[in-house]
Amino acid sequence: MTKETKELMRKSIHFSSILIPMLYRYVLDSEKKTALLILLFLAIVSIIIEYLRLENKSFQRVFYTVFGVMLRRHEIYNFSGASFLLTSSIFCIAFYPPDIAFLSLCFLSIGDTFAALIGITFGKRKFTFVSKSLEGSIACFLSTFVFSLFYINPIIAFTGALGATIAEFINIPVDDNVRIPVISGLIMILTYILLPENIESSSNIYRILFK
Repeated sequence: MTKETKELMRKSIHFSSILIPMLYRYVLDSEKKTALLILLFLAIVSIIIEYLRLENKSFQRVFYTVFGVMLRRHEIYNFSGASFLLTSSIFCIAFYPPDIAFLSLCFLSIGDTFAALIGITFGKRKFTFVSKSLEGSIACFLSTFVFSLFYINPIIAFTGALGATIAEFINIPVDDNVRIPVISGLIMILTYILLPENIESSSNIYRILFK
């Protein structure tokens, strides 16, 4: 199995992480306390599994036989993306307004997946300083922007999608499961605050931040 095929398979599975924001919004009705308790439990289970995977040889063999194809090279000796995903989900739901938390986590699932699928399959224009393609970045932006238009102000949708694309694109030592939702969420909040109709309304700012 080639490296590209493995990445496509991994991203296809990664797309299922959209269940987290979808369940948060449509099943739990954006109820933070319940969502955080569930995610905290899953995070603890994930950390235990990660510890056993890294320290216990018997467990390690079983884990790699079943899930090895999903791991990137740097994840073999470090925490996997699943643990970072749960961490960023807890952060976004705890500190972002419900709509922003929902979209920022959806951006991770949608944007990251489309960037990989289009970039690996059709990417011809490669950037010299990062292992990304122009086609993949465009796919990330368009997919997140179009999706967010169904839920939020077009200006916020634009800046949020742009933030997700930049976060997916940049090469910094922070896992993309963290930087995409956290950066895009922060940018959407700042955009909301700076919109002309909200800039002088402290009550609106308070509501969007602490709802």
